[in-house]
Formats: sequence, structure tokens, C-alpha cells
Amino acid sequence: MKLAKKIGYIILALILLIVISGYLFVQLHKPDYSGEKKLLNLQNEVQVYFDEYGIPHIYGQSEEDAFRVLGYVHAQDRLWQMELLRRIGSGGLSEVFGKDLIGTDKFFLSLGIDEASKEAISKLDGNSEGVSIINAYLDGLNQFVEEGPTPVEFYLTGIDKTKFTITDVYNTMGYMAFSFAMGHKTDPLLSNIKDKLGPEYLKDLAIHSDSSTVWIRNYKKSSKDSIGNSVTAMVTDALSKLKLPLFEGSNSWVLAPPKTKNGKVIFANDPHIGFAQPSVWYEAHIETPTYSKYGYHIAGIPFPVLGHNRDIAYGMTMFENDDVDFYYEENNPDNANQYRHNGTWTNYEKVTKSIKVKDSVDVEFTFKKSVHGPILNGIANQIQGERPISMYWVYTQEENTVVDAFYEISHATNLSEFTSALPKIHAPGLNIMYGDAEGNIGWFATAKLWQIPDNINTKLVYEPDNRPNDNREFLKFEKNPQAVNPPWNYVYSANNQPDSVSGMLYPGYYLPENRAKRIVQLLDPKNDWDKNDISSMILDVNSPVHLEIAEDLMSSLNSKELTEKEIKVLDVMKAWDGTYSLDNIGGTMYTRWVYYVLVNTFRDELGEEMFKQLLDTHILKRTIAPMIANENSIWWDDINTSDAKETRETILRNSFTDAISSLEKDFGTDTQEWTWNKVHTLEHGHPIGQVDALRSFFNVGPFPVEGTREVINNLAFPYDSTGLYKVSSGPSTRRIVDFSDVENSISILPTGQSGNPFSEHYKDQAEMYVNGVFRKMMMNKDEIQKSSEMLTFIPNEN
Repeated sequence: MKLAKKIGYIILALILLIVISGYLFVQLHKPDYSGEKKLLNLQNEVQVYFDEYGIPHIYGQSEEDAFRVLGYVHAQDRLWQMELLRRIGSGGLSEVFGKDLIGTDKFFLSLGIDEASKEAISKLDGNSEGVSIINAYLDGLNQFVEEGPTPVEFYLTGIDKTKFTITDVYNTMGYMAFSFAMGHKTDPLLSNIKDKLGPEYLKDLAIHSDSSTVWIRNYKKSSKDSIGNSVTAMVTDALSKLKLPLFEGSNSWVLAPPKTKNGKVIFANDPHIGFAQPSVWYEAHIETPTYSKYGYHIAGIPFPVLGHNRDIAYGMTMFENDDVDFYYEENNPDNANQYRHNGTWTNYEKVTKSIKVKDSVDVEFTFKKSVHGPILNGIANQIQGERPISMYWVYTQEENTVVDAFYEISHATNLSEFTSALPKIHAPGLNIMYGDAEGNIGWFATAKLWQIPDNINTKLVYEPDNRPNDNREFLKFEKNPQAVNPPWNYVYSANNQPDSVSGMLYPGYYLPENRAKRIVQLLDPKNDWDKNDISSMILDVNSPVHLEIAEDLMSSLNSKELTEKEIKVLDVMKAWDGTYSLDNIGGTMYTRWVYYVLVNTFRDELGEEMFKQLLDTHILKRTIAPMIANENSIWWDDINTSDAKETRETILRNSFTDAISSLEKDFGTDTQEWTWNKVHTLEHGHPIGQVDALRSFFNVGPFPVEGTREVINNLAFPYDSTGLYKVSSGPSTRRIVDFSDVENSISILPTGQSGNPFSEHYKDQAEMYVNGVFRKMMMNKDEIQKSSEMLTFIPNEN
């Protein structure tokens, strides 16, 4: 008995020891939101007030001090995220996650992001204000690396913390630029379709601009009148499994004073980015005698990509221009190390790289480069056949001043200073949105655009006898699509086709008109908008385009041929108003029906692999509406049947039956059970959360969520055979700045401010987000001081 008691006491003591150790570990590894810290190279004391959502409000006597502190507090919340993002462009993911990422690392190393970063850095003026701020930010970040607690992810993956450099800042920006480029997914796929099936199969795909859809209108007037996938299928798949944010689309609109109730500009922006945990943006409010900004920062980049103060607000959507081109190179038949260039045989440049691999030996590989870019054969698994294909990417081919641009944008005090920075953004292509307290509004398509000859199709791999000249003629920035203070009193972007001031519709991978049409439909008739109206609009989940498509689908059915069960389902569809609320049924049936239309239309010709690649492109999104309305498309025939040619009506009818059978299998025969909340869910995945045992600790969700693909509240998902629409991307923040009441402007993050799972701010906004709730972006110092914890940074004199 005594022995049993002793064993019991020992077990109890061990349990107590584990609990105490666990508690101490958590406490020691949480971010510090109060107290005092010494910081090297700090000139004066800096106060940081963390509000109830963990957002730092930094008050310093100089910008360098403030950004030095920003680097530290950013790192204590997001060091793991910083680590992953800097590794992508430099091919360092295999060192963390092992051999499965070797292919991804090879691809990114061949893109040349790291070399482009180093070249850009070599041209920097080390004494400039922008570089000084970057170095100050890195100084604070690296002091946390040296002195702060190690994030738990570093223990779990077995990697060491190392200091960050300015090259890491540029590499992270390069990764961001890559994730914008839809051409990586699209051009080789379209060439494969053309080669496999013939050019006639491209005619019914929405490759080029449709003049019947909603375009973004340009507007210019004189200043005196102014008032103020296939290539990267494996890469995309790998990054999505790691739950790293990929940039997808976005909405933004800015209303001029005549459109608002209070006679001041209202600015709205919700960039659409792949969901991940932590989410992409880190909010920080900085005040110094020379700088004031409430900004949204990407991990490892000091300058806010989105921001506002009492004078101006700015944000972005993706331009979706075509900045990637592929070339068939012609090898010398007598020397595989040479290719034809300007009529002569020219030596390929050979590049050798080494990749560190976790739990394995380093991998060394060599690839070739032509004047156009890297040869992808042997690097990207999807490049098949013997013909070498090179890839030209504007980001790495042209001078890189993107970081400089964001420094200048974040320091602009008026419209003139703001616009002068925009030509420095060569890639990625962005729609930069602007509004200010003086009543000015603006939209600017920022990218380095070239004059494309009429005989060139940028959506296909260039043949040797039909390609652009190597010395491209780039347009002056003034020729880019843009609108400043237009007479219709608003500007907007929903990644749709822009008009052009130079008489040319610039090719791109634009999204369909769905969101644009709804935005214009809501904005045009109303002239008394306020912040509450805008917050309702940014949450809108109605699609007039989906209703039009549903009408086309239903009109193809002959009611006399339908069963009683099918007529009941059709009645549900007829009653649907195009809204994707949690309890709606019509949206569930519509989405399942469209999926089977796509399967029964495209998969027989393309095969499974190419069909999956098509599902992941913007072109397919643009193709759905015109394809379903087109009775004579070559795609309707099922090539697997030897009987009479299938018609549009046959495919749509069969797809209707398939959709009903699928929903009955999943949810039973009672149509009232086919509600949207059962199929449309959002879970924010963490890279470590992909391990089942750690999922509940690192991941956030899942939550049933309103919205769908291509509504304003664009909570998108990949189409697949599961019938479960697991949201993969959507608003990375919803943000509204009202210049009639700037201090009560509002926003929300998808999960929380912190990427540290031990922080109370790891997921404290997640349920607010899915419920459409906003919180204040605080800027009033008195209010901030009353409701915040304070962490003081003082100079370390040692």
C-alpha cells in the first residue's frame, strides 16, 4: 500500500512538474505587450501602446527609432512567417520541410529572384532615407532574433534562427510579385490545348477581352482642372500545402465627396489573398514628428503596402496584366549548349545552384538560361517534350525599384507626391487606389507595359518565327490605364479588364465582370454613401451574373422530361435570388451544377491533369458565362461517345442530373438540407497544422462562411470532385477609411494580429471576420493610451 502511495505521489509530482513547465514555456514564449526593453542603437525612448487587438501604436522622436522598434515588435509576432517568406525566393524551403520541396526550390532559384534582389541592392544609395529606415527595421528585427524567445515552429522543424539582411527584404517582395503572375499557370496550358486539340478549341475560351463586359473606365484631365498553370502547378500545389499566402485578386472603390453623405472621400479596399495562418498583414500605427501612418505590412518588409493617415489613404488590387512570356528556343542540332539568337548560334548561360535539404545531403543542380530567361525543361515537371522553353518575367528582367516605390508612397503627403512614386513599380502589376482629405480620388494601373505588336499572341508560347523583339518598347507611365477625379465621382477595381488611354486593350488574366458589375450596379444610383453603407457593401454576397447563368442553365431543360424530384429542385433554383447566405439552397445547387457542366464539357478532351490545370485559371472563370450561353461550341461534344454528337442541351441536362445525385449522396433527398453552410467553410491553415495531431493547436477554424467565388465578399474555393467548397482565398482585410471621421475608420483581419500561437491575439478576430464584424483602426492618442498596454523601449547604452 505504501509503495502504491509513493508511486501515486511520484506520478502526481511529475504531472505537476509538466504543468508548471508547460505554463512557464508558454509564458516565456508569448510576445511582450507591456514592460520595458532596452534596444541597441535607439537614440530616444519609444512608447508602444498595444490596443485590445494587439496592434502596436508606436510613438517615437525619429523615424529610424520608430522603425527600429517596428522591426522588433513585428518579429515577436511574426518571426516564423518572416522566415518562410524570405526562404521562398532564395530556394530555402527544402531545408525546413525536406525533399518534397526540392522541385519548388529549383523553380524559384531558376526564376532569378535572389539574383535580381542582389542586383537591385548593389544600386542602392546606402545613405538614402529609405535605406536607413530599412536598416533600422532590420536592426530591431535582428535584435529580437538574437535576444527574443524562439518561436515554437523553430523547435518543431529543427531550424536555427539567423539574422535577416536587406536581400531578404527584396526576396520577400519578389515572392509577392511571383504570386501575382497568372501567366505562369495559363500560357503553357493554352499552348498544350492548341497543340493537342487544334486552334479551334481556343476560340470559345475567354482568352481575349470581351467588349460586352464591364470595363474599368479611364479618365484624364489637365492638372489645372484638378481639385487636388501549368508550369507552376507543382509550385502552387506545394505552397498551398504549406499554407503560404498567394495573391489572388481584390476589390477597391473610392468615392468622391459628391457621392458621400458627409461630403468627404470614403475609401474601401479588401485585397484577396490565399488564406493562411498567420494571415498576411501585420497592422502597425506609427507617429513621429515627420511621419504618421496606420499601415499594413508584409512580414519582413518595413514599408506598408496599404496605409492611411489623416491626409491620404491608399491600397491596391491586382492589375492582372500579362508580365510573363514563354519562348520555344531552337537548339543547335550539333551542340545542345547553344540556341539560335538573332540568326546565330549563341551559348546558353549555365547556372549551378545548391539546395540544402532537411535530413539529407545537399542537392546540386544546373540549368540553362537564354537571353529570355531560364530553360524550364527539367525544372518544372509540367514542361514535357524535347523543345526547350524559356520564361521571360518582367520582374527579373527590368530594373527593380519596387521597394523604393513603397517607401515613397508611404511618405507621400499629397496626390502629386503619391503619383510621382508609381512609375517605380515595374512588377507586379497593381491597381493602386487613392483618396485624400482634400477630395481627390484616383485609380492607377501601375506596371511596366510594353507595346505589343498586333501579330503577337501573348497567351501562347512564342514560336521562333513569331515573337517580339528582344528590345521591347515600353510605354510611358502616362499611357497606363488610370482615372483621377472622374466626373462620375468614383473609381474602383475588381481585377477586371481596364480600358486604355492609348487605344490598346492591354492583354492580361483579368477576372470576369461579376464583381465589377455588382460594384457599379450598387455605386451608380446612390449619392449619400456613409461608412455603414460601405461596410454593408463590402460584405455583399449577391451575384447578378450567377443569376443570369442560372437562367441559361434552367432554360436548357425541358420541364416535360423532368421527374417530380427534378421539378422540385428546379423550383428551388427558380426561387433563388443569387445570394450566398449560410441558409440558402439555390447557391449550393447552382455551384454543384456548374461544376458538373465543366466536368462534362472539358474533361473528355483535356484529360484529368489538364482539366485540373484549367480549373485553376482566371480564364476558366471568364469562360463559364459565355460558354454556357453558347449553343454551338466545339466543346459540347463528348469525344468518348461514338453515337451522335452531344449538344449543349444534352450536356446541361446530364449535368443537372449529376448534380442532384451528388447532393443526394452527400445530404439526402430532402432539398432543405442542401444549405450553403454545410459545403462552404473556411479554415486558416498553418504549415505545422498540416500534421493532424497539431491541427487544432495551429489552425484556426473551420467556420461555415457566407460568400462564394466572384461576389464582392469573394470567399473563393477550388472546384474539385469532393463537393465541399473549402475556402482558399478571400479578403485579407476589409478596410474602410472615412475622411469625415478618420479616427473611427474600421477594418478587420481574418484571424488575428499575432502569428504566435501562445498570444491572445492569435485568433481573436476570426469569428468577428466570418460574422462580418469590424473594429476601429485607432489613431487618437488619448483614446489609445486609455485602452492599451504599454511597452517602452529605451536606449541600451552598453
